[in-house]
Amino acid sequence: MPPCRSRTLLALLPALALAASAAACGRSDPQPRASADVGSPARNAATAALLPTHVAELPTFDVATYQQLITQLRGTPVVVNVWAAWCGPCKAEAPLLHEASQTYGDRVQFLGVDILDSIGGGRGFIAEHGLTYPSVFDPSGAIRDSLGVVGQPVTVFYDADGNVTGTYPGQLTQTALDQGIRTALGWISP
Repeated sequence: MPPCRSRTLLALLPALALAASAAACGRSDPQPRASADVGSPARNAATAALLPTHVAELPTFDVATYQQLITQLRGTPVVVNVWAAWCGPCKAEAPLLHEASQTYGDRVQFLGVDILDSIGGGRGFIAEHGLTYPSVFDPSGAIRDSLGVVGQPVTVFYDADGNVTGTYPGQLTQTALDQGIRTALGWISP
């Protein structure tokens, strides 16, 4: 190759690298982190046809499918947390939910609903916070909207009969989470 052409190519390499980097950063669904392994089994307190069995599976759900899952989970209290990877309060409350799922996960089914997000962002959030319970993916936020709330996070508590025993809009506190779980378990009255 003539010397002029090789100098021109060398001069273009930084620009090409920058363009490739920008293209990867602008990707709407980035690749999941290696630690967000879809194959990691979810800690489930119940068995249901629609309940994901792997932590980062993130199957896409609409309102009807969500309602079917809640119906299938009858017999087990359920804590549903609506979150998004880009949501600051969701990040702040994730450790509380993780700890509660470790304490109550054999008696209460925990379920996340990742809204208005990307699959890669959701899987990254799951890995970053070490969540061991399953989540479903709702790209439009329709499930949250069907719950009659605005914004996220929101946490909904269901008793074993599938009745809503409490809804907590906003970032959970330890007190609100403990009370919601105790009420769903029937240990205290709503």
